[in-house]
Amino acid sequence: MSTLIPSRTLLVMGAAGSLGRRVVDLLMEARAGRVIAASRSPDKISNVTLRGAEVRGADPESTESLDAAFVGVHRMLIISTDAIDSSGRRLQRNRNVIEAAARAGVQHVVYTSVSSAAPDSVVAGTPDHYETEQMLAASSLGWTVLRKNIYAENLLPALTQAVATGRWETAGGDGYAAYVTREDYAQAAAASVAYSFDGRHTLDVTGPMGVSHAMIARWLSETTGKPVTYVAVELAAVVANLIEAGLSPQEAETQASFDAGVAKGEFAKSSRVVAELTGRPPMNMPSFLRAHRPRLLGI
Repeated sequence: MSTLIPSRTLLVMGAAGSLGRRVVDLLMEARAGRVIAASRSPDKISNVTLRGAEVRGADPESTESLDAAFVGVHRMLIISTDAIDSSGRRLQRNRNVIEAAARAGVQHVVYTSVSSAAPDSVVAGTPDHYETEQMLAASSLGWTVLRKNIYAENLLPALTQAVATGRWETAGGDGYAAYVTREDYAQAAAASVAYSFDGRHTLDVTGPMGVSHAMIARWLSETTGKPVTYVAVELAAVVANLIEAGLSPQEAETQASFDAGVAKGEFAKSSRVVAELTGRPPMNMPSFLRAHRPRLLGI
């Protein structure tokens, strides 16, 4: 890890979301420099000025807005939007932001990507991340790509239901994933923006080890004292269950695609990136389950 340079101006693009807000908080706590919280909905983050951050409007669909927002910025975090329909909207937004960063002379860009970003990924939206990584590679910018594993928190609704029913049905097969907590990812992202390392880096941000769904079911039983059996099912069954639970067909297919990615091995790789960037190890799955025991038991 390099050193902090408090004289630099740091911008978080997408600061209205939970990840962006947390990164802004971490940068302010670290006194990392002048911090700008940018969003296409700046009214949603006006309260961050109370902590000393500057708020700027930055609409990823308006080049004029982006050019104004990025004036004077040295390093920035691009949090990719959740617009993953077939229109190409997210990819165009990312292109606009990258091109505006280059025009503004931003020295280093950090981008929130996903594990195994590849054009043939089975995980919904991943090809957009792959194309964005290619845009960065073709640009004049210095950059760090933070390839995020699956958030451990994404498991909580299904695991809570599994504790209640005694069955956890997934289409992950015998695959492994190195689940990472939102806090660990936010800490890694903040460090990547705040510190002075430059160049070009692709980093896998993960938990400490890959774990299977069968392993998680066993730890879940031990943590809650309730027997939970892991049941491997076909992907279509997972989609049908999610639709029955109230998701739209598109939402169900998107969520279920992460099971397909686990089964294919797209999330199996683990790394020491969190520890290297933050100076502390990432939370492991047994500790995560213990931390959320009350929710898992519905109490």
